[in-house]
Amino acid sequence: MADCSFHKCERLCGQMRIQTLYKEGKRFVAWPLRVSYMPTPEAATTQVLIWAPKSLFKHAVDRNRMRRLMREAYRTQKDLLPADMHYQIAFNYMDKTEQSLPIIEKAMRKAMRMIKKPSEIAE
Repeated sequence: MADCSFHKCERLCGQMRIQTLYKEGKRFVAWPLRVSYMPTPEAATTQVLIWAPKSLFKHAVDRNRMRRLMREAYRTQKDLLPADMHYQIAFNYMDKTEQSLPIIEKAMRKAMRMIKKPSEIAE
């Protein structure tokens, strides 16, 4: 079984990298998540950005809860990605209401399958 934690090296940071991902990466929606991703062969690991906007959740505790749920869903589902390819991925929460962990996990599974097989994405 692969490592099931979410290390600091897996976090996508750096304004230039994030801007490049949003500008050049492919995107799709796996409700309630909007996913932007881009393969990065030079990276040592897949890097992830998890975002819950202030415009949807005015209270920090609500944003933190949604980010925590998305991190947990990613952590448990990241084994679905191919081990030989590395990506930069941004998960943006889009729903105005807070969803439960099973719903977010289902969306995360769908997102991982779509990243793995990009031919299924209808843009």
